[in-house]
Amino acid sequence: MSETTDQAAKHEVYQRLHATAEFHDLRRRYRGFAIPWTIAFLSWYLLYVVMSNWAGDFMGTKLFGNINVALVFGLLQFASTFLIARLYATHANKSLDPLADKLRADYDSSAVGGSSSHGARR
Repeated sequence: MSETTDQAAKHEVYQRLHATAEFHDLRRRYRGFAIPWTIAFLSWYLLYVVMSNWAGDFMGTKLFGNINVALVFGLLQFASTFLIARLYATHANKSLDPLADKLRADYDSSAVGGSSSHGARR
């Protein structure tokens, strides 16, 4: 089979899978996690920036030793980044990966008679 025919066949398979309820469910699950957590993190980060700019006295308040509120907020930015990444990994493993693996298997078995260059993800 020529490369052009091979690509056309894969495109047709993708279009068929794109229209399935499973694909739409995968996108819904991904967006259901990613959009709210992105908004939450960006709001939290913006709060840190705004408070650093306009609430300098509060952010400069010493909590103990040379540790002030701004330093604690800054460190919490890192902590929240890692927390959200961990939550996403857990969510993906539980809710996204099984569905994506099923869709990939359907694609691989349908695209050009099951001959695919895709290897195992893990």
